[in-house]
Amino acid sequence: MNQTINDLKTRRSIRKFKDEQISDEDLKTILETGTYAPTGRGLQSPKIVVIQDAETIKELSAWNRSFFPVPVPDDLDPFYGCKTLLIVLADSEIPTFKEDGCSVLAVLVNAAHAVGVGSCWIHRAREEFASEKGKELLKEWGIPETYEGIGHVVLGYPDMEAPEPLPRKEDYIHYVD
Repeated sequence: MNQTINDLKTRRSIRKFKDEQISDEDLKTILETGTYAPTGRGLQSPKIVVIQDAETIKELSAWNRSFFPVPVPDDLDPFYGCKTLLIVLADSEIPTFKEDGCSVLAVLVNAAHAVGVGSCWIHRAREEFASEKGKELLKEWGIPETYEGIGHVVLGYPDMEAPEPLPRKEDYIHYVD
């Protein structure tokens, strides 16, 4: 089987990571690959924010937890102890910004898998960056306020076996004559 097809079919969300930072080489490869994600009209509206400071990740994890739609324990870590956190933002003035950001997220998680790094796509970035604190962070980071949160990717070397895939549903593909 073609290696790219195999990687796409075998990637799974990883939610337990080794207590070590991913290599600069792996990070650079993942990030560079993410910049090649397809975007509407090739405008490349998304930005990828990279955070590797443990305290900042811990703070952002608690903030993300506060946006869960149901009550969760205070010790729940929505970022699963990752050592690297990526936040994908996209310019809301571009009509395809949501799709562009999701495309980047999909490429990032697949690129991570291809180089042996575990990943998981985490939600609630939209709510985070629509908040006052989110707007303040954008300003602090030098990112225009027109950018909205699309999603997060947590990265790390897996400390678990990849889960088995769920069976594909029978009506996933629908042909029209």
